[in-house]
Amino acid sequence: WPSGSGGSDLPGTISALKEALGRCPCAAACEQGSGTAALPDDVICKVHLKSFVEQQGLVGYDPNLDVLLVTEGKLRSLAELQEAVLECTVSNPASRFPDDGSHCSIVHVVSCEEEFQQQQLDLLWRILDPGAHTALQKHLVCGPVKVTNPSSPIGADQYFQLRKRQMYEASVMKYGELAQDEAWTEVIDTLTVAAIRFEMLSTAHRSQITLDLEDSSISTKGTKSGAFVMYNCARLATLFDTYQRAVERGTYPPLPPASELNFSCLQEEGEWLLLFNYLLPFPEVLQQAAQLPEPTKGIRITANTETVCKFLIQLSMDFSSYYNRVHILGEPFPHLFDQMFARLQLLGAVRDVFHSMLATLHLPPLSQI
Repeated sequence: WPSGSGGSDLPGTISALKEALGRCPCAAACEQGSGTAALPDDVICKVHLKSFVEQQGLVGYDPNLDVLLVTEGKLRSLAELQEAVLECTVSNPASRFPDDGSHCSIVHVVSCEEEFQQQQLDLLWRILDPGAHTALQKHLVCGPVKVTNPSSPIGADQYFQLRKRQMYEASVMKYGELAQDEAWTEVIDTLTVAAIRFEMLSTAHRSQITLDLEDSSISTKGTKSGAFVMYNCARLATLFDTYQRAVERGTYPPLPPASELNFSCLQEEGEWLLLFNYLLPFPEVLQQAAQLPEPTKGIRITANTETVCKFLIQLSMDFSSYYNRVHILGEPFPHLFDQMFARLQLLGAVRDVFHSMLATLHLPPLSQI
Protein backbone atom coordinates (compact mmCIF):
# COMPACT_ATOMS: atom_id res chain seq x y z
CA TRP A 1 0.00 0.00 0.00
CA PRO A 2 1.15 3.65 -0.28
CA SER A 3 4.33 4.35 1.67
CA GLY A 4 2.91 7.63 2.92
CA SER A 5 0.14 5.97 4.91
CA GLY A 6 2.36 5.64 7.98
CA GLY A 7 2.36 9.40 8.52
CA SER A 8 -1.36 9.72 9.18
CA ASP A 9 -3.42 9.16 12.34
CA LEU A 10 -2.74 5.45 12.84
CA PRO A 11 -3.26 5.55 16.64
CA GLY A 12 -6.71 7.07 16.12
CA THR A 13 -7.62 4.48 13.52
CA ILE A 14 -6.43 1.67 15.81
CA SER A 15 -8.54 3.06 18.65
CA ALA A 16 -11.59 3.12 16.36
CA LEU A 17 -10.97 -0.51 15.43
CA LYS A 18 -10.76 -1.46 19.11
CA GLU A 19 -14.09 0.21 19.71
CA ALA A 20 -15.56 -1.74 16.80
CA LEU A 21 -14.18 -4.93 18.37
CA GLY A 22 -16.05 -4.14 21.58
CA ARG A 23 -19.34 -3.97 19.66
CA CYS A 24 -18.64 -7.02 17.49
CA PRO A 25 -20.86 -10.08 18.14
CA CYS A 26 -18.14 -12.35 16.74
CA ALA A 27 -15.59 -11.17 19.32
CA ALA A 28 -15.14 -12.65 22.77
CA ALA A 29 -12.83 -12.01 25.68
CA CYS A 30 -9.86 -14.33 26.05
CA GLU A 31 -10.40 -16.37 29.20
CA GLN A 32 -7.49 -18.41 30.42
CA GLY A 33 -8.67 -21.93 31.15
CA SER A 34 -6.91 -24.26 33.53
CA GLY A 35 -4.36 -26.51 31.89
CA THR A 36 -4.18 -24.43 28.69
CA ALA A 37 -1.11 -22.68 27.36
CA ALA A 38 -0.66 -19.04 28.31
CA LEU A 39 -1.73 -16.54 25.67
CA PRO A 40 0.70 -13.89 24.37
CA ASP A 41 0.58 -10.61 26.28
CA ASP A 42 -0.50 -8.55 23.25
CA VAL A 43 -3.70 -10.55 22.59
CA ILE A 44 -6.74 -8.28 22.89
CA CYS A 45 -9.56 -10.73 22.25
CA LYS A 46 -10.56 -13.61 20.04
CA VAL A 47 -12.82 -13.48 16.99
CA HIS A 48 -14.79 -16.41 15.58
CA LEU A 49 -14.00 -16.27 11.88
CA LYS A 50 -15.58 -19.58 10.92
CA SER A 51 -19.02 -18.65 12.18
CA PHE A 52 -18.79 -15.29 10.37
CA VAL A 53 -17.90 -17.01 7.09
CA GLU A 54 -20.86 -19.35 7.48
CA GLN A 55 -23.30 -16.56 8.41
CA GLN A 56 -22.24 -14.41 5.44
CA GLY A 57 -22.18 -17.32 2.99
CA LEU A 58 -18.62 -16.49 1.95
CA VAL A 59 -16.80 -18.96 -0.32
CA GLY A 60 -13.18 -19.51 -1.21
CA TYR A 61 -11.71 -19.20 2.26
CA ASP A 62 -9.52 -21.84 3.88
CA PRO A 63 -11.77 -24.31 5.75
CA ASN A 64 -9.25 -24.37 8.62
CA LEU A 65 -9.98 -20.74 9.52
CA ASP A 66 -11.58 -20.78 12.95
CA VAL A 67 -10.75 -18.61 15.97
CA LEU A 68 -8.38 -15.65 15.47
CA LEU A 69 -6.46 -14.14 18.36
CA VAL A 70 -6.55 -10.40 17.66
CA THR A 71 -3.32 -8.59 18.56
CA GLU A 72 -2.12 -4.99 18.43
CA GLY A 73 -0.03 -5.93 15.39
CA LYS A 74 -3.05 -7.17 13.45
CA LEU A 75 -5.02 -4.03 14.27
CA ARG A 76 -2.09 -1.91 13.13
CA SER A 77 -2.03 -3.78 9.82
CA LEU A 78 -5.75 -3.13 9.42
CA ALA A 79 -5.28 0.53 10.29
CA GLU A 80 -2.62 0.85 7.58
CA LEU A 81 -5.00 -0.74 5.09
CA GLN A 82 -7.74 1.68 6.14
CA GLU A 83 -5.42 4.65 5.61
CA ALA A 84 -4.29 3.29 2.24
CA VAL A 85 -7.89 3.00 1.06
CA LEU A 86 -8.59 6.55 2.19
CA GLU A 87 -5.51 7.86 0.40
CA CYS A 88 -6.43 5.89 -2.72
CA THR A 89 -9.95 7.30 -3.00
CA VAL A 90 -8.86 10.86 -2.23
CA SER A 91 -5.71 11.13 -4.36
CA ASN A 92 -6.72 8.85 -7.23
CA PRO A 93 -10.44 9.22 -8.05
CA ALA A 94 -9.97 7.06 -11.17
CA SER A 95 -9.48 4.06 -8.88
CA ARG A 96 -13.07 4.27 -7.68
CA PHE A 97 -15.74 1.99 -8.99
CA PRO A 98 -18.13 3.63 -11.43
CA ASP A 99 -21.28 2.75 -9.53
CA ASP A 100 -21.19 4.99 -6.48
CA GLY A 101 -17.62 6.28 -6.35
CA SER A 102 -17.31 5.49 -2.65
CA HIS A 103 -14.72 2.74 -2.59
CA CYS A 104 -11.67 1.39 -4.38
CA SER A 105 -10.67 -2.06 -5.54
CA ILE A 106 -8.65 -4.00 -2.95
CA VAL A 107 -6.32 -6.78 -4.07
CA HIS A 108 -4.12 -8.57 -1.54
CA VAL A 109 -0.93 -9.62 -3.35
CA VAL A 110 0.42 -12.28 -1.03
CA SER A 111 2.89 -15.15 -1.05
CA CYS A 112 1.54 -18.68 -0.80
CA GLU A 113 3.24 -19.03 2.61
CA GLU A 114 1.26 -16.07 3.99
CA GLU A 115 -2.07 -16.74 2.26
CA PHE A 116 -3.72 -18.14 5.40
CA GLN A 117 -2.69 -15.15 7.56
CA GLN A 118 -3.89 -12.70 4.89
CA GLN A 119 -7.28 -14.40 4.75
CA GLN A 120 -7.51 -13.92 8.51
CA LEU A 121 -6.79 -10.22 8.07
CA ASP A 122 -9.33 -10.00 5.23
CA LEU A 123 -12.10 -11.48 7.40
CA LEU A 124 -11.22 -9.39 10.43
CA TRP A 125 -11.44 -6.29 8.23
CA ARG A 126 -14.84 -7.36 6.90
CA ILE A 127 -16.07 -7.86 10.45
CA LEU A 128 -14.83 -4.54 11.83
CA ASP A 129 -15.54 -2.40 8.78
CA PRO A 130 -18.51 -3.87 6.87
CA GLY A 131 -18.29 -1.43 3.98
CA ALA A 132 -18.47 -1.83 0.23
CA HIS A 133 -14.68 -1.81 -0.18
CA THR A 134 -14.05 -4.66 2.27
CA ALA A 135 -16.83 -6.76 0.68
CA LEU A 136 -14.94 -6.73 -2.64
CA GLN A 137 -11.55 -7.88 -1.40
CA LYS A 138 -9.67 -10.26 -3.68
CA HIS A 139 -6.44 -12.22 -3.26
CA LEU A 140 -3.69 -12.70 -5.83
CA VAL A 141 -1.47 -15.49 -4.50
CA CYS A 142 2.14 -15.75 -5.64
CA GLY A 143 4.27 -18.89 -5.63
CA PRO A 144 7.64 -19.17 -3.89
CA VAL A 145 10.94 -17.81 -5.18
CA LYS A 146 13.85 -20.23 -4.90
CA VAL A 147 17.53 -19.66 -5.62
CA THR A 148 19.81 -22.16 -7.35
CA ASN A 149 22.72 -23.19 -5.08
CA PRO A 150 22.61 -20.14 -2.77
CA SER A 151 25.87 -19.61 -0.86
CA SER A 152 23.90 -17.59 1.70
CA PRO A 153 20.38 -16.18 2.08
CA ILE A 154 19.71 -13.25 -0.27
CA GLY A 155 17.21 -10.44 0.18
CA ALA A 156 15.47 -8.25 -2.37
CA ASP A 157 18.00 -5.40 -2.05
CA GLN A 158 20.96 -7.76 -2.52
CA TYR A 159 19.22 -9.36 -5.50
CA PHE A 160 18.69 -5.98 -7.17
CA GLN A 161 22.30 -4.88 -6.58
CA LEU A 162 23.60 -8.21 -7.91
CA ARG A 163 21.54 -7.93 -11.08
CA LYS A 164 22.60 -4.29 -11.50
CA ARG A 165 26.28 -5.22 -11.30
CA GLN A 166 25.75 -8.08 -13.75
CA MET A 167 23.86 -5.81 -16.16
CA TYR A 168 26.65 -3.23 -16.03
CA GLU A 169 29.30 -5.87 -16.75
CA ALA A 170 27.23 -7.37 -19.58
CA SER A 171 26.78 -3.89 -21.10
CA VAL A 172 30.52 -3.23 -20.91
CA MET A 173 31.15 -6.47 -22.80
CA LYS A 174 28.66 -5.46 -25.52
CA TYR A 175 29.31 -1.73 -25.87
CA GLY A 176 32.77 -1.21 -24.34
CA GLU A 177 33.60 0.82 -21.25
CA LEU A 178 30.62 2.99 -20.34
CA ALA A 179 30.80 6.66 -19.48
CA GLN A 180 30.19 7.18 -15.77
CA ASP A 181 27.51 9.81 -16.32
CA GLU A 182 23.93 10.19 -15.17
CA ALA A 183 22.45 9.12 -18.51
CA TRP A 184 24.20 5.75 -18.54
CA THR A 185 23.42 5.18 -14.88
CA GLU A 186 19.74 5.68 -15.68
CA VAL A 187 19.96 3.28 -18.64
CA ILE A 188 21.61 0.57 -16.52
CA ASP A 189 19.00 1.05 -13.77
CA THR A 190 16.16 0.73 -16.31
CA LEU A 191 17.72 -2.35 -17.91
CA THR A 192 18.16 -3.92 -14.47
CA VAL A 193 14.54 -3.29 -13.49
CA ALA A 194 13.39 -4.67 -16.86
CA ALA A 195 15.51 -7.80 -16.45
CA ILE A 196 14.14 -8.42 -12.95
CA ARG A 197 10.51 -7.82 -13.90
CA PHE A 198 10.69 -10.16 -16.86
CA GLU A 199 12.50 -12.71 -14.71
CA MET A 200 9.73 -12.54 -12.11
CA LEU A 201 6.64 -11.97 -14.26
CA SER A 202 7.29 -14.30 -17.21
CA THR A 203 6.09 -17.18 -15.03
CA ALA A 204 2.45 -17.58 -13.97
CA HIS A 205 2.16 -15.94 -10.56
CA ARG A 206 1.09 -19.09 -8.70
CA SER A 207 4.06 -21.09 -9.99
CA GLN A 208 7.46 -21.32 -8.35
CA ILE A 209 10.32 -19.22 -9.72
CA THR A 210 13.86 -20.54 -9.53
CA LEU A 211 16.50 -17.81 -9.84
CA ASP A 212 19.96 -18.49 -11.23
CA LEU A 213 22.23 -15.86 -9.71
CA GLU A 214 25.35 -16.77 -11.70
CA ASP A 215 26.90 -14.04 -13.87
CA SER A 216 26.08 -16.02 -17.02
CA SER A 217 22.35 -15.91 -16.26
CA ILE A 218 21.94 -12.27 -17.33
CA SER A 219 22.82 -10.82 -20.70
CA THR A 220 22.03 -7.97 -23.06
CA LYS A 221 21.94 -10.49 -25.92
CA GLY A 222 19.55 -13.19 -24.73
CA THR A 223 16.27 -13.19 -26.62
CA LYS A 224 14.33 -14.22 -23.51
CA SER A 225 15.27 -11.23 -21.36
CA GLY A 226 13.81 -7.86 -20.53
CA ALA A 227 17.05 -6.25 -21.69
CA PHE A 228 16.47 -7.67 -25.18
CA VAL A 229 12.99 -6.10 -25.26
CA MET A 230 14.34 -2.74 -24.11
CA TYR A 231 17.13 -2.91 -26.70
CA ASN A 232 14.65 -3.32 -29.54
CA CYS A 233 12.47 -0.54 -28.16
CA ALA A 234 15.55 1.70 -28.23
CA ARG A 235 16.30 0.66 -31.83
CA LEU A 236 12.88 1.97 -32.84
CA ALA A 237 13.50 5.24 -31.00
CA THR A 238 16.84 5.62 -32.79
CA LEU A 239 15.22 4.91 -36.16
CA PHE A 240 12.62 7.67 -35.76
CA ASP A 241 15.16 10.08 -34.30
CA THR A 242 17.42 9.49 -37.31
CA TYR A 243 14.50 10.02 -39.68
CA GLN A 244 13.42 13.24 -37.95
CA ARG A 245 16.93 14.69 -38.12
CA ALA A 246 17.09 13.78 -41.81
CA VAL A 247 13.76 15.59 -42.36
CA GLU A 248 15.13 18.68 -40.62
CA ARG A 249 18.17 18.60 -42.92
CA GLY A 250 15.90 18.30 -45.95
CA THR A 251 17.05 14.79 -46.87
CA TYR A 252 13.54 13.30 -46.58
CA PRO A 253 10.09 14.90 -46.71
CA PRO A 254 7.91 14.73 -43.57
CA LEU A 255 5.79 11.62 -43.06
CA PRO A 256 2.40 12.17 -44.76
CA PRO A 257 -0.92 11.35 -43.02
CA ALA A 258 -1.75 7.64 -42.91
CA SER A 259 -4.73 8.18 -45.22
CA GLU A 260 -2.35 9.27 -47.99
CA LEU A 261 0.05 6.31 -47.76
CA ASN A 262 0.27 3.40 -50.19
CA PHE A 263 0.30 0.33 -47.97
CA SER A 264 0.42 -1.99 -50.99
CA CYS A 265 4.17 -1.27 -50.87
CA LEU A 266 4.38 -3.53 -47.80
CA GLN A 267 5.14 -6.84 -49.46
CA GLU A 268 7.72 -8.35 -47.10
CA GLU A 269 6.53 -11.38 -45.16
CA GLY A 270 7.93 -9.85 -41.97
CA GLU A 271 5.71 -6.79 -42.41
CA TRP A 272 2.54 -8.85 -42.60
CA LEU A 273 3.73 -10.95 -39.68
CA LEU A 274 4.06 -7.81 -37.52
CA LEU A 275 0.61 -6.68 -38.59
CA PHE A 276 -1.33 -9.92 -38.11
CA ASN A 277 0.56 -11.39 -35.13
CA TYR A 278 0.96 -8.23 -33.07
CA LEU A 279 -0.76 -5.04 -34.22
CA LEU A 280 -4.20 -6.51 -34.86
CA PRO A 281 -4.45 -8.83 -31.79
CA PHE A 282 -2.74 -6.30 -29.48
CA PRO A 283 -5.93 -4.72 -28.00
CA GLU A 284 -7.38 -8.11 -27.10
CA VAL A 285 -4.12 -9.39 -25.62
CA LEU A 286 -3.77 -6.23 -23.54
CA GLN A 287 -7.34 -6.45 -22.27
CA GLN A 288 -7.00 -10.11 -21.29
CA ALA A 289 -3.67 -9.55 -19.55
CA ALA A 290 -4.30 -6.30 -17.71
CA GLN A 291 -7.96 -6.44 -16.72
CA LEU A 292 -8.81 -8.15 -13.46
CA PRO A 293 -11.83 -10.46 -13.64
CA GLU A 294 -15.28 -9.16 -12.80
CA PRO A 295 -16.35 -9.69 -9.15
CA THR A 296 -17.35 -13.31 -8.70
CA LYS A 297 -17.89 -15.69 -5.86
CA GLY A 298 -14.62 -16.70 -4.31
CA ILE A 299 -11.68 -14.53 -3.37
CA ARG A 300 -8.86 -15.56 -5.72
CA ILE A 301 -8.03 -13.72 -8.91
CA THR A 302 -5.32 -14.06 -11.53
CA ALA A 303 -3.24 -11.51 -13.40
CA ASN A 304 -1.70 -12.83 -16.60
CA THR A 305 1.60 -10.99 -16.47
CA GLU A 306 3.28 -13.83 -18.32
CA THR A 307 1.08 -13.02 -21.34
CA VAL A 308 2.51 -9.50 -21.52
CA CYS A 309 6.11 -10.71 -21.14
CA LYS A 310 5.81 -13.45 -23.74
CA PHE A 311 4.06 -11.10 -26.19
CA LEU A 312 6.85 -8.52 -25.83
CA ILE A 313 9.63 -11.08 -26.17
CA GLN A 314 8.11 -12.65 -29.28
CA LEU A 315 7.43 -9.22 -30.78
CA SER A 316 11.05 -8.25 -30.12
CA MET A 317 12.33 -11.40 -31.83
CA ASP A 318 10.19 -10.90 -34.95
CA PHE A 319 10.84 -7.17 -35.13
CA SER A 320 14.59 -7.73 -34.72
CA SER A 321 14.60 -10.32 -37.50
CA TYR A 322 12.72 -7.93 -39.82
CA TYR A 323 14.83 -4.89 -38.88
CA ASN A 324 18.10 -6.76 -39.46
CA ARG A 325 16.93 -7.84 -42.91
CA VAL A 326 15.18 -4.74 -44.26
CA HIS A 327 16.69 -1.29 -44.76
CA ILE A 328 14.02 1.19 -43.65
CA LEU A 329 15.65 4.53 -44.47
CA GLY A 330 16.85 4.08 -48.03
CA GLU A 331 18.37 6.43 -50.54
CA PRO A 332 16.52 9.79 -50.76
CA PHE A 333 15.00 9.12 -54.19
CA PRO A 334 11.34 10.12 -54.68
CA HIS A 335 10.37 6.78 -56.22
CA LEU A 336 11.41 5.02 -52.96
CA PHE A 337 9.51 7.30 -50.62
CA ASP A 338 6.16 5.47 -50.81
CA GLN A 339 7.67 2.26 -49.47
CA MET A 340 9.71 4.09 -46.82
CA PHE A 341 6.64 6.00 -45.59
CA ALA A 342 4.53 2.83 -45.38
CA ARG A 343 7.28 1.08 -43.41
CA LEU A 344 7.68 4.02 -41.04
CA GLN A 345 3.93 4.06 -40.41
CA LEU A 346 3.98 0.33 -39.68
CA LEU A 347 6.94 0.61 -37.32
CA GLY A 348 5.38 3.63 -35.62
CA ALA A 349 2.47 1.38 -34.71
CA VAL A 350 4.91 -1.29 -33.50
CA ARG A 351 6.61 1.35 -31.34
CA ASP A 352 3.24 2.31 -29.82
CA VAL A 353 2.58 -1.34 -28.98
CA PHE A 354 5.97 -1.61 -27.27
CA HIS A 355 5.28 1.50 -25.20
CA SER A 356 1.77 0.43 -24.18
CA MET A 357 2.85 -3.07 -23.19
CA LEU A 358 5.88 -1.82 -21.25
CA ALA A 359 3.62 0.64 -19.44
CA THR A 360 1.58 -2.27 -18.05
CA LEU A 361 4.82 -3.45 -16.40
CA HIS A 362 5.62 0.12 -15.25
CA LEU A 363 8.70 0.22 -17.47
CA PRO A 364 9.68 3.40 -19.33
CA PRO A 365 10.76 2.96 -22.97
CA LEU A 366 14.43 3.59 -23.59
CA SER A 367 15.39 6.10 -26.26
CA GLN A 368 18.96 4.83 -26.54
CA ILE A 369 21.27 2.07 -25.39
